[in-house]
Amino acid sequence: MNKKIHLKVNTDLTASPQVLSWFEQMNQPPIPDKEIWWQCQTLLMEGFTNIVEHAHRNLPIETPIEIEAVRFEEYIEIRICCQGEPFDLEQKLRQTTEFEENDQGRGRGLKIMSTIADKLSYEPIADNRYCLFFIKYY
Repeated sequence: MNKKIHLKVNTDLTASPQVLSWFEQMNQPPIPDKEIWWQCQTLLMEGFTNIVEHAHRNLPIETPIEIEAVRFEEYIEIRICCQGEPFDLEQKLRQTTEFEENDQGRGRGLKIMSTIADKLSYEPIADNRYCLFFIKYY
C-alpha cells in the first residue's frame, strides 16, 4: 500500500493551512498511533516554515516550494524541495544548543525535526535545488 502525493505552493507562510490539509490524505486509513501522526504533521510544518523563513528568505514570494509525501506500510517519507542556498544540516545541528539553553529561538526547528524524524537530511537535487527529507516510522 504505497500512496504518493504532491503539492506546489508559493514561499508564503499563509500557505501553511493548505499544506496541512493537503497532508491529511496521508492519514487514510488512519495511522494507528495518533502521536506518530502528530509527529509527521510537526515535521512537515517545521520543515515548510524553515524553508520559507530561512532557505527562501531572500527570494520572491512566487518562488515555488514542492512537497512530496509517500506512505509505505511502515513509514512515511516527506520531501520539501526548494531553491535555497547550500547548507550543512549536520554542522548546524551540532552548533545548535539544546532546547533549554536556546532562548533566542534560532535553530529550534532543526532540533525539533532531528529529534522527531527517524531520518533527516538536506541534499542537493537537480536544477540547483535542495531537498529537505524526512522518514518517520510507525
